[in-house]
Amino acid sequence: MDVVGKDLEALGFEFMTVNSQLKKDPQFVCLKDKKLHFVVVRAVLYPNNPTAYDGVLMEKVRAHAEKFEARTYYAGVGLANGRDYNDPLDKTAAVAINYQGLQEITLHG
Repeated sequence: MDVVGKDLEALGFEFMTVNSQLKKDPQFVCLKDKKLHFVVVRAVLYPNNPTAYDGVLMEKVRAHAEKFEARTYYAGVGLANGRDYNDPLDKTAAVAINYQGLQEITLHG
């Protein structure tokens, strides 16, 4: 969440709510240009693709956001062992981070 929070700050978002509880979405509710933005954050372990998201979950969040005239985003943060991506994460190794930025979730159909 730290990586995404810093990115949101750099992009000029103002935090309204930050939620770090497991299984509570979205993690960030932000304001920018007088509009609400809902951001769902997921940590994804290598070799999984951090830009791939759960479409059912994101549609549920998007539908909820729509009630508030908010835009919805997914932010996947890929994590890997910095010494060797194939090794598990541990406290002695640096962490390699793969964050591609926000992906807007829009109505499909």
